[in-house]
Amino acid sequence: MSFVQPIWNFEQEPSNEPMDETGVNLRAYFDRIDDDKIQQYSPSWTDEQVIEWDGNFRDDGELMLLCCERDVEIEEYRQVLEQCIAYRNRVRPHLIANS
Repeated sequence: MSFVQPIWNFEQEPSNEPMDETGVNLRAYFDRIDDDKIQQYSPSWTDEQVIEWDGNFRDDGELMLLCCERDVEIEEYRQVLEQCIAYRNRVRPHLIANS
């Protein structure tokens, strides 16, 4: 199986908040989610709906991420996901035009 680099680079997008290893990995995680799926997300969903939509949360409600120093709870997940959506909405026209 070959690895395909996503067109997104939210992982390296500047942030107003300090970035630890987990924060960087969460951003990279979102870079790899298909754009059609990202566009399905609704801020009005309950936490349970978000967890089901993502499909990668453990039974204890924490996101399964590799190489992380701390757990990612739904509040942080939603906050960073919404930042990712804003990033994609901003860069999508440029990336699509150049692909």
